[in-house]
Amino acid sequence: MSLADVPLISPFIEFSFMRRALAGCLALSLGATPIGVFLMLRRMSLAGDAISHAILPGAAAGYLLAGLSLPAMTLGGLLAGVAIALLAGGVARHSVIREDASLATFYLISLSAGVLMISARGNNVDLLHVLFGSVLALDDATLLLLAVVASVSLVGVAAGLRLIVFDCCDPAHLARISRLAPLAYYGFMLLLVLNLIGGFHALGTLMAVGIMILPAAAARFWAASIMPLLLAASGIALTGSLAGLLTSYYADLPAGPTIVLALGGVYLLSLLAGPYGPVADRLRPRWHFER
Repeated sequence: MSLADVPLISPFIEFSFMRRALAGCLALSLGATPIGVFLMLRRMSLAGDAISHAILPGAAAGYLLAGLSLPAMTLGGLLAGVAIALLAGGVARHSVIREDASLATFYLISLSAGVLMISARGNNVDLLHVLFGSVLALDDATLLLLAVVASVSLVGVAAGLRLIVFDCCDPAHLARISRLAPLAYYGFMLLLVLNLIGGFHALGTLMAVGIMILPAAAARFWAASIMPLLLAASGIALTGSLAGLLTSYYADLPAGPTIVLALGGVYLLSLLAGPYGPVADRLRPRWHFER
């Protein structure tokens, strides 16, 4: 039996669009998922969802000017995402409004504006493409963008790991002892926006945050320290993406939502079987002290 006859491998051997989809998911697993780990540690998981929708007006403006153009939509999304991240962060740091509320307000405004902008000149197919992505239709330019974003993200995380972790654990103390605290915060937010733009082109604005947050949350049930957590999250992201692609291929389902559901399944399995999950915690023997 040849490799082309193995069900888990044959779709990727026979069809280039499946190989491209897998390559795109690999780039997202290496770049976006570690950012999701830090979002989880900062208790800002919903911020990723908010900013993923915040890039929609910029991407919509690029679409209105140049159609489904990768450079135009990427530039528009980047400008909108950075603007919303800076505005939300500035409002949270210099007013009584907390960061989650600030992001939520900008998220609602941005999502509504983006949908209206696309609907004004586009059609339902264009809107679905923007909201849910097209991971099975990645071209060379999009793959190159995903690879560049993943590379920048990995280098940025490696260079600023100590600062990012410190900012996750005690941002107030970091601000007191280091002038690099703003760089840690806004640099991290820039990496977040870049990875959400990459995820937006592959999975759409509604699904991009799924490959960022779900593997990070699942990995937390298997690892307790930062490096194993980052490695486990990336491994889970790639495994879930592979399972989702194969399921969508054989069951003739939309690839993006199937990938996110597969990652959700891994999360539920980790919840039940992970050594740091609630089930294992209840079964773990307790120490009893006697006088």
